Amino acid sequence: MSEGDIIAKVAGGVSDLPAAEWDALTDGGNPFVSHAFLAAMENSRSVGGRSGWAPAPILIEAADGTLAGALPAYLKQHSQGEYVFDHAWADAWQRAGGSYYPKLQIAAPFTPATGPRILTRQPGLALPLLRAAEALCEQHGLSSAHATFLSPEQVPLFEEAGWLLREDTQFHWYNRGYDSFDAFLEALSSRKRKDLRKERAKAQEGVTIRAITGPDLRDEHWDAFWLFYQDTGQRKWGQPYLTREAFTLLGETMADKILLVLAYDGDEPVAGALNFIGDEALYGRYWGALVDKPFLHFELCYYQAIDAAIALGLSRVEAGAQGGHKLARGYEPVPTISAHYIVHPGFREAIADFLKRERQGAEQEREWLGDRTPFKKG
Repeated sequence: MSEGDIIAKVAGGVSDLPAAEWDALTDGGNPFVSHAFLAAMENSRSVGGRSGWAPAPILIEAADGTLAGALPAYLKQHSQGEYVFDHAWADAWQRAGGSYYPKLQIAAPFTPATGPRILTRQPGLALPLLRAAEALCEQHGLSSAHATFLSPEQVPLFEEAGWLLREDTQFHWYNRGYDSFDAFLEALSSRKRKDLRKERAKAQEGVTIRAITGPDLRDEHWDAFWLFYQDTGQRKWGQPYLTREAFTLLGETMADKILLVLAYDGDEPVAGALNFIGDEALYGRYWGALVDKPFLHFELCYYQAIDAAIALGLSRVEAGAQGGHKLARGYEPVPTISAHYIVHPGFREAIADFLKRERQGAEQEREWLGDRTPFKKG
């Protein structure tokens, strides 16, 4: 695969690549495209094997053989763990006699958090990398390529390449210079401010909440969180995506990028929320509990995240996919963007028409939600 004298190739995984070279392709601000995170997904067998996620990073090398650009990519045999739902597309293509799978997924596995998907410090390599992804699809009979949860600054790169753009909505909290949680509360209407204070007080009754990061993270914490994660996973989608080993590896290789919030009943951990720390944002990822306690979910996942973001001087909290209940907790509706390359021209045209109508609905929904935030009006 080549564009002019630029040649791209597909590797067998990120874990086999030099960590320093991979991480040099980004500014290091997003934990989910780091070598440590992606390698942990591979080495823990959360991807690869029978997971339906086969690592296939697309690479461009410099003249000296070092990495100059990359796409964190996977050959997918299903559409699980992506959080941008294309099951209807797959069904339509199957009914038309085509094979939707395998497809190419450019993403951080199991992670609905915005971030760079084109990894390079050389802007001129963005288009060749995307052309390489297109060629991989065409040469190997893949139906499509999908890049999900794009960082806003990279959206134009996919648009210029002619990929179809799709919008969805998440709820993010923005730090507008607050120096404390109380300062944030002062930006809310009086009734909402009282509601949040009552929720926090109720959630904290009878439990002790501890935020753990860096060298303080130990196996006992991961053992507890694994039980929480399994419980939530089994109730929501039937099978947790990550293996137990994934949490140990993440703790060993990127503990300084992790904030684990645990609730204790005496000495016994009963609930927890896992966050990742970026240069600009705190990313809420997983939560679980072995008790049914009112508002504890909101406390661990949303309010503790706000506390941490303020303390760390971060500009926002991304609290994961979906969740309209976040709106009343000060999290605002924002668009998230994915990009899609569809090989078959007729199928591509049909999806483009669908996306145009879907985008109008998403914009109207965000406008409606934006009018219903808990902040003071006027």
